[in-house]
Amino acid sequence: MTLTLRIWRQPKPDAPGRLVDYTIEHCSPDMSFLELLDVLNDRLTKDGGDPVAFDYDCREGICGSCSMVIDGIPHGPQRGTTACQLFLRHFRNGQTIVVEPWRAKAFPVVKDLVVDRSAFDRIMAAGGFISVDAGSAPEANLIAVPKDDAEAAMDAAACIGCGACVAACKNASAVLFVGAKVAHLVLLPQGHPERERRVLAMVEQMEQEGFGACSNEGECMAVCPKEINVGVISGLNREWARAMLKRI
Repeated sequence: MTLTLRIWRQPKPDAPGRLVDYTIEHCSPDMSFLELLDVLNDRLTKDGGDPVAFDYDCREGICGSCSMVIDGIPHGPQRGTTACQLFLRHFRNGQTIVVEPWRAKAFPVVKDLVVDRSAFDRIMAAGGFISVDAGSAPEANLIAVPKDDAEAAMDAAACIGCGACVAACKNASAVLFVGAKVAHLVLLPQGHPERERRVLAMVEQMEQEGFGACSNEGECMAVCPKEINVGVISGLNREWARAMLKRI
């Protein structure tokens, strides 16, 4: 295969960026998208150029670090897949592929395809954990949790915090991420003592970071690599309203 990558190049946060074309020949359809970027960077390095900066870690679809917009879709056109698990067989020979970073005020570009996603870390630090000192952990099977609640909590906990939901949303909203993190704790008994404080703190931090509001269009769920359901957003709204009423 021969592919042309039209990649966003931006040397530093306060510098202007532009799209640059790179043609790569003899690509194997079994290569992952990140392996294609590796091949390009090897060539750029050998030619004395600046390799394309991009994030990655596990390359197994687990961590969500490979955050990039591929042909206008966060993580690319394959549903329920991170960029590192997107393979070239999903593209046509001779195709031009546009690769950009996440586009959101709360995710400023660091360099090329790398963005600063520490806003998510600050939201989690604001309240996304259980801090009650309850002594040693009891036997898990002694805590009665309804099967439906346990499964819903596990589905929400699958969120890897990659930020694709923010990148896809026209408002750059983070409510799918926050909703998932609130849901997986509030559905379990261990998360109940701090439920009001948690949701208020996380929503307040989300707003401070500059994320937009939700307009209920579902782009976030469509691009989420773990296919988190938008039902967690409704749950987040209920938890926030409940906490506000109890505060009054």
